[in-house]
Amino acid sequence: MQKLHGKNLLLVGFTLFSMFFGAGNLIFPPFLGAEAGTAAWPAFLGFAMSAIGLPVLGVIAVARSGGLSALAGRVHPRFAAVFTLLIYLSIGPCLAIPRTASTSFEMFTPLIGGGVGKQAVYSVVFFAVAFLIALRPDKLTDRLGKILCPTLIVLIIVLFAGCLFAPVAAHYGVPTEKYTTLPTAVGFLGGYQTMDTIAALNFGAIIALNIRAKGIEEDKQVVRGTIRAGWIAGALLLVIYAMLTHVGALSGAAFPLGESGADTLSSLAYALFGTPGRVLLAAIFLIACLNTCIGLISCVSEYFHGLFPRVSYRAFAAFFSVASMVVSNIGLAGIIRLSTPVLNAIYPAAIVLIVLSFVPQLAAFRWVYPLAVGLTCVQSVTEALAQSGLSIPFWTDAVAALPLTDAGFGWVLPALIGLLLGLVLSQRAPQAA
Repeated sequence: MQKLHGKNLLLVGFTLFSMFFGAGNLIFPPFLGAEAGTAAWPAFLGFAMSAIGLPVLGVIAVARSGGLSALAGRVHPRFAAVFTLLIYLSIGPCLAIPRTASTSFEMFTPLIGGGVGKQAVYSVVFFAVAFLIALRPDKLTDRLGKILCPTLIVLIIVLFAGCLFAPVAAHYGVPTEKYTTLPTAVGFLGGYQTMDTIAALNFGAIIALNIRAKGIEEDKQVVRGTIRAGWIAGALLLVIYAMLTHVGALSGAAFPLGESGADTLSSLAYALFGTPGRVLLAAIFLIACLNTCIGLISCVSEYFHGLFPRVSYRAFAAFFSVASMVVSNIGLAGIIRLSTPVLNAIYPAAIVLIVLSFVPQLAAFRWVYPLAVGLTCVQSVTEALAQSGLSIPFWTDAVAALPLTDAGFGWVLPALIGLLLGLVLSQRAPQAA
């Protein structure tokens, strides 16, 4: 019986880390540190829960459930179809893939200048390279795990070492207003912006493909290898995020707060190394964003090719590369503004699905998944609409009055009510799914 171990296991773990670690993973931890200041580590705890813990659990949940469609299908087949489609569009051409190009371009603007024309040229070259590498999704381990991931880690360590041995400030800065109370909760919600939890629901299929490419065919061993790779990726994310949070907290004390983590890192890199520092930072962002872009194009194209087998994988990869290139030109700030209400609508349902999957016995109760996830979606979608300026008379105010809403966790009570109602109703009319 062949098992994934040793060098091959590390390579697959590095590959998964590379797919996770992209635009949001670079800009949000240092910005959290800069904003949180002396409250950086309580905030980091919350961020680590949602940006590391949940993605790793998501990989495990999908691996054990037999795929995202199977897991979401425990709610209802139609829900599975709609939810899966929304997930893939979010991590695909609508939000996550375009963000990889716009974020990396932001790092090149101090070196080459900005402007619509330059961003357009950059996005064409960026997505052309990503498309060519993504044409062979079964080869991602060789291309990401062996080359790009180790290079990325070395570059980030260089930046961290510079800040460690020549700190730009003697202490962390003063926390901004939102981090003065409940910094852990704020950090948890900030982890949504990495999009890694919803990405994790899809990356499992690509990782399984790469494990099978190593000659491992038994389903049990593929699942086990996927889970172990998830833990390796999670450990790497924890170390890198901690580094970035630390340097961000020092940067927040030394420089004015920028609009994003990109500004935070840019100021830090220039203070430490001058113009070579900006070149170093641009290289870090380019590699990280390219890694994630390639992984996302691969998994989204694989999914839609499975739905429409008459259309080739290459055709979908080309389509999503072009579509993402167009969207990326609205800029990083625009994409972040667009993503916030969308993620607040989707994330709670993803969290509830993942948590429920770790109690296998619940799948036998017919109404648990539909009611727990359904009531969660009612709250999260209502809240997301309100954030977008769309309110429903009486209903929006009623939902806003739920406990923990101010902290961003108004969906918790509906999820618990749905779970309890599901257990009761299933026992009265037991029809195991």
